[in-house]
Amino acid sequence: MEVTEVRVYPVDEEKLKAFVTVTFDDCFVIRDLKIINGNKGLFVAMPSRKRKDGTFKDTAHPINNETRKMIEDKVLCEYKTSQESSQESSQESSQESSQESSQESSQESSQESSQESSQESSQESP
Repeated sequence: MEVTEVRVYPVDEEKLKAFVTVTFDDCFVIRDLKIINGNKGLFVAMPSRKRKDGTFKDTAHPINNETRKMIEDKVLCEYKTSQESSQESSQESSQESSQESSQESSQESSQESSQESSQESSQESP
């Protein structure tokens, strides 16, 4: 069994960091895994349902620790990659914004100086 696709859907909450969908062997999907920021760092929680008595029961989960580790490693790796790419894109967009802003302000200042010089020249002529 191989993890063939991991999709990460980030969430902006304190403990819950993302929902995840995992595809196995291009033929079986498990949705609603959660990446949670716990006391010991990030971990992957399997999808679960709340029971009538208020407890939660996993709806899908690995049977052995080897499979759990394989899923967790792939999911957390993909999460970290998506976080890095979103940080890079936000840095790029903030750089582009500041460049656009500086271009606009330089255009405005050049327009203002040309207006001032045209006003000065019109005031000098009788």
